[in-house]
Amino acid sequence: MIPTSEYGDGTTVVEGPSSRLYSSSAGRPAFDTGKPLTSDDSKSNPKMAIGEMTRAVDYLSENRPFFVRIGKEGLLSALNKLDQQLHQSGRGKILSSKTPTDWIGRQVSPGCLGLINHGGLPKILTRPGRYPGFPLRNWWAREWCGIRGLSDTVLEFQGLTVVQVSQNQAAVVSDPQNRIFVIKNAGFVAYGIEGTYNVLAIVDQTHLPQTVTDRVTGATLGSVFDVKMASAVGKRSQEYVAAMFLNIPANNCAILQRGDDLELLPAGQHYLTEPNVTLRGLYTLGENQLEMPTKDIFTRDQVPVSLTIYMKWQLLEPLKLATHGYTTPYDALRDKAQSILTQIVAHLDYSSMVKQRSFGPESEDDTDPASPFLDALRTHAMDDLHVAALEYGIVLKDLAVIDRQFKGDIATTMDKLTTRALQAQVEAANVDRENSNKVKQEEGALSVARIKAQALNTKADAEAYSIVAAAKASAERTKIEAEAEAAATRVRAEAEAEAVRVKARADAEVLDSFAREMQFRRTEVQRVGAYGDKTVFVPLEGPAGGLAGSMATGMAAGLGAQKARS
Repeated sequence: MIPTSEYGDGTTVVEGPSSRLYSSSAGRPAFDTGKPLTSDDSKSNPKMAIGEMTRAVDYLSENRPFFVRIGKEGLLSALNKLDQQLHQSGRGKILSSKTPTDWIGRQVSPGCLGLINHGGLPKILTRPGRYPGFPLRNWWAREWCGIRGLSDTVLEFQGLTVVQVSQNQAAVVSDPQNRIFVIKNAGFVAYGIEGTYNVLAIVDQTHLPQTVTDRVTGATLGSVFDVKMASAVGKRSQEYVAAMFLNIPANNCAILQRGDDLELLPAGQHYLTEPNVTLRGLYTLGENQLEMPTKDIFTRDQVPVSLTIYMKWQLLEPLKLATHGYTTPYDALRDKAQSILTQIVAHLDYSSMVKQRSFGPESEDDTDPASPFLDALRTHAMDDLHVAALEYGIVLKDLAVIDRQFKGDIATTMDKLTTRALQAQVEAANVDRENSNKVKQEEGALSVARIKAQALNTKADAEAYSIVAAAKASAERTKIEAEAEAAATRVRAEAEAEAVRVKARADAEVLDSFAREMQFRRTEVQRVGAYGDKTVFVPLEGPAGGLAGSMATGMAAGLGAQKARS
């Protein structure tokens, strides 16, 4: 991992869009960084030209001798153009005039190039086939140097340089005048007459090897890669940075510097090659949070105290921060927070500070008049630090004191006293809590008894109601049964009476005396059968009625005397 500050003095140049420029001459901003630059601003202030530091010249767009860009036609077409330029300038051609055969010799497959060293000059075989050697062909002063592919990324041979980079690749090249340029998603063919084109590196812009992290928060700011070039100085050979590649993730940025001017480089893939442009630093624009311990602060009664505060911030304008000379937002907030807290604590006593330990949302409703520390933090520290952070382009989103440590003999003694007082408060609170629990238990038992009594009353009411309902149902049933039985008796009596009347009417309608006599006899027979053959029937009416009454009376008297004797 490489800290941001390590690249503070690097040699840089940048390709890519730039959002805004910031001049730090005399320590003041050249314009408000919160507003993007316009064309009118650029005309009125030359230092404020948009993308001035990041304007890169396309090396391939300029016409240079013996330098051909590889176009849509491909590498062979570019080699033919370079060969024609060399021929027109009176120099030797690089394309060999040898013709291939199909029976013996060195083989050049389709899609490949054959390399021949002809007396120190390059010769290229472009046509596929076999090329016989000595003595079948003239190979004096010639040496076979191998085969290379037409699609190879780099080909360097006897002063001939071929570079073809694909997507996401970048080639760093040094020309014969030691000027550094970068080729991306293109290619060229060049022949060095007064020097060579040296390919220093082929860079994968997406996966750069060195990761840059914030030394304070540990957040990833981006990745970089330095391409170095060896240079001979006397008898010694030393390396220097020829180009730097940057891969800046989303929501991050970089600050470039040229003299007293600063420029913001947005997220994306960039490379730096200009010697007068340096990388000031990498920054993240996302939210960050950190616990920060402060240095010892003395209260009004000279008791040293160390605070641990929690801060949450977001960097919105990195140019302001870089202008003030800070490499990270934490450095700026740390100095301001230390200064503001020192001013607040210096006006407070130890007894006032020991009342409260924290400052945060949980203590917003604290109405204790003896808490000036928290009141001062709420009314001064948060506001003052927020205003101070805005000067550095930082928005302070949260501030809290999460711990404090008192030091010294006075603090130790007072801490013991405070501890005893707190213990007494805790014990009193525990007694109150126990009493409250007992009261609540009794109230709960009373509530349970009340609920049980209500349940018993409800049950008794239900049982009484069921008994009354059962009695009413039984009485109603008896009444219904009696009424039904009386009705049935009445119906039977009426039926029997009707039967007797019908029978008597039938008997009265019999006119034959013999039939009547026979009926009378049958009735006598039934009566004797019913009462026995020893029964005497006495008429109750007529002349024999008196005699029957006398017989009945005498019989009753005899039965009564017999019962008395017994």
